[in-house]
Amino acid sequence: MRRPSSSNACSKNMPIPSKLLQQILSDPYYQICARHKDGSCSGRITFEHAFIYAGRQVQELWAIIPLCYFHHLGKGLNKSINQAIAFSRATLADLAKYPRKNWRQYGERI
Repeated sequence: MRRPSSSNACSKNMPIPSKLLQQILSDPYYQICARHKDGSCSGRITFEHAFIYAGRQVQELWAIIPLCYFHHLGKGLNKSINQAIAFSRATLADLAKYPRKNWRQYGERI
């Protein structure tokens, strides 16, 4: 798998803040596709903002996952799986920052 690119995959979306981007680029977790066990990985690593809150991408480490082009922007895109991966990385304190989202109900669905 190639090294992650430092640019956001979709230019129409909000860019990742530089401090958060530096954390991402220094974390080995972000160097391979989070869905590599699913197979079919191809292309460069991109960063998906798995959740939208109040009309904006959630700019938190737990809510951004590394995905290859196929799983993020290609035919392998499955937003539900991507959200489940991000949700599993969140702490209760992380989720408490977004009180209007019914996280308990969301957690029961996955």
